[in-house]
Amino acid sequence: MAKIRQLSKHITNMIAAGEVVERPMGIVKECVENSIDAHATHIEVHILDGGLSKITIIDDGDGMDREDAAMAFERHATSKIKEESDLWNIHSLGFRGEAIPSIASVSEVTMKTNNGSESTMIQVFYGERVAYQKYATPKGTQIDIENLFAKTPARYKHLKTTQYEFSLISDVIQKFALGYPNISFLLTHNHIETFKTGGKGNLQEVIFQIFGREAAKGAIPLYGKDDDYTIEGYAIQPNINRATKYYMYVYINQRMVRHPRIYKAIQDAYHAYMPQDRYPIVVLNVTMDAQLLDVNVHPSKWEVRLSKEKQLENLVYTTIQNALKNKLQIPEMQPVREKIKVEMPTFDIYPNETKLHQEVHESFTEYRKTEEDTLKDEKNIDDPKKDVMEEIPEPQKEEKNMDFTEEVKPAVNPSFPILSVIGQFHGNYILAQGDKGLYIIDQHAAQEKYHYEVLRNNIFKPCDMQTLLIPEIIKVSPAILVQLEDINKMLAHMQLKCECFGEDAVILREVPIWLKDTDITKFMLDIFDYYQKNQQIQAESLRKAALASLACHSSIRFNRKLNMDEMKQVVEDLRKCEQPFTCPHGRPTLICITDEQLIKEFSR
Repeated sequence: MAKIRQLSKHITNMIAAGEVVERPMGIVKECVENSIDAHATHIEVHILDGGLSKITIIDDGDGMDREDAAMAFERHATSKIKEESDLWNIHSLGFRGEAIPSIASVSEVTMKTNNGSESTMIQVFYGERVAYQKYATPKGTQIDIENLFAKTPARYKHLKTTQYEFSLISDVIQKFALGYPNISFLLTHNHIETFKTGGKGNLQEVIFQIFGREAAKGAIPLYGKDDDYTIEGYAIQPNINRATKYYMYVYINQRMVRHPRIYKAIQDAYHAYMPQDRYPIVVLNVTMDAQLLDVNVHPSKWEVRLSKEKQLENLVYTTIQNALKNKLQIPEMQPVREKIKVEMPTFDIYPNETKLHQEVHESFTEYRKTEEDTLKDEKNIDDPKKDVMEEIPEPQKEEKNMDFTEEVKPAVNPSFPILSVIGQFHGNYILAQGDKGLYIIDQHAAQEKYHYEVLRNNIFKPCDMQTLLIPEIIKVSPAILVQLEDINKMLAHMQLKCECFGEDAVILREVPIWLKDTDITKFMLDIFDYYQKNQQIQAESLRKAALASLACHSSIRFNRKLNMDEMKQVVEDLRKCEQPFTCPHGRPTLICITDEQLIKEFSR
């Protein structure tokens, strides 16, 4: 007796549903894509109980006639492609013809559609057609999906809470809104509106709705182009970042995709401006010839294959890096809480209050320092009870600092403010005033940035080598030993070379003179750790990490008291930097509290 048999149409649809309709979010994605393909300008998504009870999608698109409405529930029935060659030139979001029949096999589906000349209603419950008739409905299409997975409990039990399922739906609708700012989207959950866009075609307005005013205000426009690719979108300022990589929105020909190598290119472009383990917010749309793009990789259509992939990665990296370099802003201090202004009755205690204030102001115009004040200023007497910003006597130098004899070339960034140092706070931050307000400078990050640029400009010049009297033996993991040859190739420009020493260590016999006052073991371990964390690292990235580590170890530490001259020198050194606003690790070197914020906080 034959053991192999052909499965029924219903079972094959249910199998396909396992890939296309994994959860309610997948249903919403497929249906909204159909609405976009139908040229809809307004799309409504109404959700009940996270999509488990009911999902309704309404659009004002082209609609379908009676025959097409019935054919839409047949597997592999589509209007998007007609012949084999169309598979390599796909411009629509949908093309497989699997979504609607797959959804109808695991739920109760009611579709009402009107193409402008005739309107139809069709109902298919768990693969069985139960209604097919004329039905009055507005132009466009409305599809209702109810009781999802009610007859497939094995699938139902793997769904999570209604809140979690709705959060996935909300996320995918926001992705659509960022990819299609010209379409108006409305999302409700349990009859409560949760998200809405105007569809005016302004991407920055959508960014404002999703990420807030500050993100939209400082959003940097992106534009890059080469022979095959065009890149457009926005990059959010690095000081506004996230803890996960899921806020990098990539669209290829307006199709939302997940592409790890493009994500990596974006992260590399932000690397110098952002702390480790933080991720940028970027909206990036890539336009390309559809024949260079293969979207027929997986039924969910999240994955794609690209021709000339490396070329696109380089364009993404260069475009974002140049945009950040030209448009980077100094982070502004944000108020922690919103103050409530309480109106109090006014009492006219001082009838001539304006005159009194003027007299007080004028009393300081003839102020002169006394000899005692001058003596205190010269000696920088430290009395923390008087003022946290008083100058501190110069401490004895306990740290070994490198001799940075060659300065960085003059600043090319004219946006660095003119600052006047007024003191130090808690031995950690330099306080300065500028035209915009109060500037708080991280003394360690500022000097680290200056040292990094000095090293970058001078370190790779040929220099003398110093043979170590006692060679440095560094214990490392077996993974480093296996890849030591590749690491040495990357470090060759830094005149560093390690040799194997036993089964768990390397030995360093000589170092360039610029490393003579550095903790060599710690410096090399930083390089090895960075290499292990980034297996596909390029030589340039490894050298940048090495310089960042070296600059960090040789800079002023926190809790070190500085006198006025030292603080001024730190600010002046920072001014000389080509890019002075972030340290090599991406942390900000200074922030600004504006005059407007101070006036608001003091309720002036």
